[in-house]
Amino acid sequence: MNPTKQMNAVQEPASARPGKQRRPLQTTVIGSYPFPGWLEFASAHLDQFGEADIEELRTDAVIVAVHDQLAAGLDVITDGEQGRYDFNLSFYGRLEGLNPTPLSPRRFGPPAHDQRGKYEITGTLRSGHGLGAVAEFKLLQKIAAPGPVLKASVPGPYTLSGRISPGGIYKDRWDVTDALIPIVRKELEQLVEAGCREITLDEPSMSCYAHREDPRRFVKIFAETVKPIIGQCRLSTHLCFGNYKGRAVGLRRYAPLFPAFFELPVDEMHLEMASREFAEIEIIRDIAERGIDVAVGIIDVKSYYIETSGEVAERVRLCLKFAPAEKLSFAPDCGLSQTARWAARQKLANMVSGVLIVRRELGLA
Repeated sequence: MNPTKQMNAVQEPASARPGKQRRPLQTTVIGSYPFPGWLEFASAHLDQFGEADIEELRTDAVIVAVHDQLAAGLDVITDGEQGRYDFNLSFYGRLEGLNPTPLSPRRFGPPAHDQRGKYEITGTLRSGHGLGAVAEFKLLQKIAAPGPVLKASVPGPYTLSGRISPGGIYKDRWDVTDALIPIVRKELEQLVEAGCREITLDEPSMSCYAHREDPRRFVKIFAETVKPIIGQCRLSTHLCFGNYKGRAVGLRRYAPLFPAFFELPVDEMHLEMASREFAEIEIIRDIAERGIDVAVGIIDVKSYYIETSGEVAERVRLCLKFAPAEKLSFAPDCGLSQTARWAARQKLANMVSGVLIVRRELGLA
């Protein structure tokens, strides 16, 4: 398929596109939120719980995540990915054709991505019962609606492929990715059918490897995955460089992604900026000029320094030098799952109050 044609397909009036409307200087999140301590403990001892107990644990955890996000005053919230066990681990348990026990090349020493085990392929990759994101969203609807905008965040096929060792009929990571595209695509379609109007296809691995792979190939993969839902929801993607135990894994530069990534068929791009001291901030101007909204990461989730409301306001003003208010949203750099809950709560609260300062200055409050 031609990614440029795909991009042209999304250039239609905002009024014709479900979920497109948004407030200027919107506050949002990526997806994940810290587990409550009791869920962290329970997740390591699930064999001691029954199915009803586990369902209650998950429901209560989503209630906690929703509460904290609403208390902070966010415009857009998620379920905190409380049932996923670290961003995407639950998805592999729903895939057929994999050994259910991942192999870890290294278990001790300083934390790094090589401590996250890889799954061995045992047959054809498929998912007869979906990836679970639809059930998660329905639970979020039950708990949080009506109220703020509800967003679902789903890992993309290239990112999911990173935890699977090629084998059998899949000779390399690209083959694994191709096999995952229809599985993820179906999940996205079913999310839209369930009433989800804000979806992030989360592909951090694309940002991590764009400096050594053809970024146009990533654009094609992305466009192929989201093709059926274009125009059916507000679609975004998250461009970051990894956050395992607060550590990045990729070359932390956006330059290798562009200009190819300007062709991504999205309404909004989220960029990690706070942990990079706003390096390459000028890229948000180029993105906005192409009609794409920008969600700027203005809270550093890898640091336990708590940004003040005043500091957040200064960062918002910096962004306004490069893009207009109607094209900007603000969020933490990445998901908050690797940040302690006490810090995540305060960071979100200060982010919202800092953005509100600037909203008032511009007469937008």
